[in-house]
Amino acid sequence: MPVTIYDIANKAGVSIATVSRVFNGSTRVSANTRSNVLKVAADLGYQPHATARSLARRKSSIVSAVIPMLTNYFFVEILRGLQDTLARTEYDLLVFSARTLDEVDGQMDRALQRGQAAGIFVFSSPMTGERVTKLSAFNEALVLVDCFHPGLDSVTTNNLEGGEVATRHLLETGCERLALIMANPESVPARDRRDGFERALASAGREFDPSHVVTSTDEDHHGYNEQSGYDAMRKLLAGKVCPDGVVATSDVQAIGALRAIREAGLSAPEDIRVVGYDDILIARHVGLTTIRQPMYEMGVMAAERLLSQIEVPTQTRAQTVLSPCLVVRRTTSNDVGSGEEPSGQIVGRA
Repeated sequence: MPVTIYDIANKAGVSIATVSRVFNGSTRVSANTRSNVLKVAADLGYQPHATARSLARRKSSIVSAVIPMLTNYFFVEILRGLQDTLARTEYDLLVFSARTLDEVDGQMDRALQRGQAAGIFVFSSPMTGERVTKLSAFNEALVLVDCFHPGLDSVTTNNLEGGEVATRHLLETGCERLALIMANPESVPARDRRDGFERALASAGREFDPSHVVTSTDEDHHGYNEQSGYDAMRKLLAGKVCPDGVVATSDVQAIGALRAIREAGLSAPEDIRVVGYDDILIARHVGLTTIRQPMYEMGVMAAERLLSQIEVPTQTRAQTVLSPCLVVRRTTSNDVGSGEEPSGQIVGRA
């Protein structure tokens, strides 16, 4: 098996971006680091393909990202990981933002048709047959982020497991009447989290009641917004049976649900326990129990994977699935303090 820049980076104790800069003659590498990388490469018998290196030097220094709902904190954190990683290379990031999932195809066409990008990231978009055909025909580096297709590189988190762990936590705290506040069902992560919700109920021998799932049809952030969570919680409170435990498919929805709970003269966790999803910064300040996603790490890994593809275009495609974890705060437990703590109690990986 040929030696790759991953092997060199691992043995030299540097990033693949640093290895790439060394081989491309970048001046943004110290003499000691350059010497170390070249020595490791020689020791491993690395032989960069001369033609590939020549072509790489003539490629664009731009990598593109097609992102729906750019203002969503989840995407902002992943982008931070991307940008921090790319900042150590010669590549600049160009973002194509779609306000809704319906606009993704147009922005994807723009990114692909320009023909100037050395690689492309595609975020959180269902992989329809048409999209897969377009992306498979793209001859440059490509990584899916928060979405999946078996024939393409991807970096995702296990949303089904996350939904299951969130639900199981509520069952373990004694909740009997569970409800789910669901984002727009066109969102694949939201669908996976619902599947996890249903699976946890089935595993516990609990009956699934479809009337306890409130699904958003809001186009604003595809339902991942505070108002949709607020409206969904009001609907649940007005039902015949009020839930005593609620899973929301995002933190912002959970925060909206908490507002509705307060307005109804109720409180969490005394009357209704609430679990969100993502662990955005505000979740820590309001004491929200949530499923933490490694958002920044997703960005770093996606950037490193794209850089590796640029260096070795023929390498085998890989799908990386990261594990979320449950963070317990005061919306499900009175035993973790005021909720102002920066992290809460991490009780395990999903």
